[in-house]
Amino acid sequence: MKRLSVEGKIANHDREFDGRIEIDLTSGLIENVSPVTGSADILAKGIIFPGFVDLHIHAREDASGRMNYKEDYITCSQAAINGGVVAFADMPNTPTAPVNDEIYEEKKEIAKKSLVDATVYAAIGPGTEPLSFRVPYKVYMGPSVGNLYFASQWELEEVIKKYKGKHISFHCESPEVMQKYKDEPTHERQRPPGAESTAVEFALELIQKYDLRGKICHTSSRETVEKIMAAKKSGVAVTSEVTLHHLFFDEGMLTRENRIWLEVNPPLRSARDRTELIHALKLGEIDYLVTDHAPHTKEDKEKHVSGMPGLDTYGSFAAWLMKEQGFSARDIAMVCAYNPGKFVNQFSPSPNPSHQGRGKEEFPPLDGEGKGGVNRGFGCIAKGYVGSLTIIDPNQPIKISKFNIKTKCGWSPYEGITFPGRVTHTIIRGKVYEHK
Repeated sequence: MKRLSVEGKIANHDREFDGRIEIDLTSGLIENVSPVTGSADILAKGIIFPGFVDLHIHAREDASGRMNYKEDYITCSQAAINGGVVAFADMPNTPTAPVNDEIYEEKKEIAKKSLVDATVYAAIGPGTEPLSFRVPYKVYMGPSVGNLYFASQWELEEVIKKYKGKHISFHCESPEVMQKYKDEPTHERQRPPGAESTAVEFALELIQKYDLRGKICHTSSRETVEKIMAAKKSGVAVTSEVTLHHLFFDEGMLTRENRIWLEVNPPLRSARDRTELIHALKLGEIDYLVTDHAPHTKEDKEKHVSGMPGLDTYGSFAAWLMKEQGFSARDIAMVCAYNPGKFVNQFSPSPNPSHQGRGKEEFPPLDGEGKGGVNRGFGCIAKGYVGSLTIIDPNQPIKISKFNIKTKCGWSPYEGITFPGRVTHTIIRGKVYEHK
């Protein structure tokens, strides 16, 4: 039986230790975790993490092929590997949106070309119905990129009530509030913090009322985090994301030259919001670090299309959080691997990526150590978990340029910025990608 061995400092969500990891190259699962021997295929310089999982990306490819000029599953997964991301969840706002079984299965088949594990969200829009099998859903509460959104709370609830008990991720921006501010002079004023907080309040009501498992996408203000935390304490089944860009940039950094490149939904907020979002992520008040990778071309951005790429810089950003924002390696393992791993594991019961999303098989338990050869999914370095790893050297700086990114759109909002650390290896089910 062929194995890959990796040794070094290991960081799980609950502990850090020196150890040896053996990955069975046939199953792609971790076969054993044991003390170091001093001899392995990879002697890691830096920190070995469970593979990072990004729950919010836009690969852009669907059956229509109309957006492949921006990105496709091959280039998107290359960018993911470059950033130390071993699995991602792809949003559904493409021209042929996955709103029913047939289109969803078609998109899932296309996603098989991805070099990393891909989970596909189904779309909720006016008049849609739940799919016949278990999948994560995404709903846009107000206008964003694409046309799959709702114009009012009433219209939204009439559809959501059909999805009782489902797992739904909410893009929270109130169409009523945005309509009120539509004539303001800047993108940030047209989509004020109140647009998000109002929508979050309603989303939390829907989650509780219809017994949903909810996720609030790309939280951008402290007010939003406080509302979500209060709901959690009252027993509402909700989690939340924060993006790289809402943690790194703020409204005060906008200039006439960079404004179009940093335009995003929801917009960048105040410096205080940015600082408090970093604090909330460190405290565990926010569950997931995501990119909201939106690979628009430069030509699209010059037309004020909202969104920016981020997959290539995910691992370096994690190093920035450790070196400059006081995050421990365990903190990073929690929000980049363990928590998002638990999310995708709900929809990936088999080690075969082609089985993702069906939800008809029996799900293995995810607590404690792996047992036997059962695939226990992503999120932890332990026997039975997927043999996908992210290795970061937090002391090896990298300056981001168009020459060291892989996304097809060919640019990054972080160009010219030097991060204090970088990804040295991305391991996908035992296959090693070494980054020079």
